[in-house]
Amino acid sequence: MRRLSLWMRAHPMAGDTLIAVLLGLIDVVLFVGNSAVQAPAEMPSMPPWYVTIPVDLAVAVPLVFRRKRTLVSAYVVYVAAIAHSALELGFSSVAALGLSLYSVLVYAGRKQGLIYVSALVLLTAVGMLTEDGRIGLGNAVFTLFGLALCWTLGEFMGARRAYHSEVEARLHLLETERDQATRIAVAQERGRIARELHDVVAHSVSVMVVQADGAKFALSADPELAGRALQTISETGRGALGELRRLLEVLRGDQGDGEPRAPQPDANAVRELVERMRSAGVPVALEMDDDLGTLPTGVSLGIYRIVQESLTNTLKHAGVGARATVRVHRSGDSVQVQVRDDGAGRARQLEEVTVAAKSGAPRLKIPGGNGLIGMRERANVYGGTLEVGPAPGGGWQVHAQLPARLDA
Repeated sequence: MRRLSLWMRAHPMAGDTLIAVLLGLIDVVLFVGNSAVQAPAEMPSMPPWYVTIPVDLAVAVPLVFRRKRTLVSAYVVYVAAIAHSALELGFSSVAALGLSLYSVLVYAGRKQGLIYVSALVLLTAVGMLTEDGRIGLGNAVFTLFGLALCWTLGEFMGARRAYHSEVEARLHLLETERDQATRIAVAQERGRIARELHDVVAHSVSVMVVQADGAKFALSADPELAGRALQTISETGRGALGELRRLLEVLRGDQGDGEPRAPQPDANAVRELVERMRSAGVPVALEMDDDLGTLPTGVSLGIYRIVQESLTNTLKHAGVGARATVRVHRSGDSVQVQVRDDGAGRARQLEEVTVAAKSGAPRLKIPGGNGLIGMRERANVYGGTLEVGPAPGGGWQVHAQLPARLDA
């Protein structure tokens, strides 16, 4: 039974055709029955079959198209019902008019329904006046009761259709918003990965370039130093490739909702980072607390990336002989990160900043803008702060303050 109901809903014209056939059969049965029981003297008063059958078809057939061509079907039934009633062929025309009124309300709207019911009331009034008073009144009451019932059903089904349409529209909107939120989340994740790739590549390539230049000059004079430089290039390259591989795996597919997306360094890895910078030829002094293992994972990664980006800029722009100092201290509920160098390259950059400020240009100009953006975002996302600029007495400094714990 349920399959039949679903099939009828998927093929509405089949049900409408069945209704039209039933109405036509009712008219045929009434015509045959009246012909059988009437006396021969009364036979001339009966319309011939070639008149009744076309009228019956004109009343029933338009109902097949009551959903697709609602108004056309309803008014064809209306005109045919006038002839049907005038020939006194039965009450199937009343049923067809009631069904047409229901269809107009549901599929064409209340305004068209009011127009159509007004026409039906007018037709009922004319029929009552042309018939005997008692019979005409009884037929009018029966017809009006049927029209009121059809109007009530049409209002109910129209409201139900409007409700289902609203629900479907909202579901479609929710699906659209969900898809947009998914795309935004994917874009944000890809942006995060892009920043991670920038940090990895910028630092590792800078170290490798500096070591390669040193190895080239030391190859003949100090082969042992050149060998150490080549070893540093090899280790840095392998580490960069491994981290790049882990990050790119995030783009190829999800590994699990409860697992970290990719292994990342933490604040304790700053010591190894400083050792690699020393091997690259940049003297780096490190002052770092030992109780940083309890920091939130994101904050710990942010500390490492800020120090990494700052030392990379020192390596690239501070000039030969520049020294750097890294301080990472936890004080209460915050962690202070400071990276400072005394490079000569920053003095030239300070002049550029001063000239830019006098000309109305942006106040801060730092090579590798993506790195500065990444550091600032890492600080802001956890409610921290980042200050970048010339250091007192020369050089350049980066100062970040991050929370030591995150509120739930």
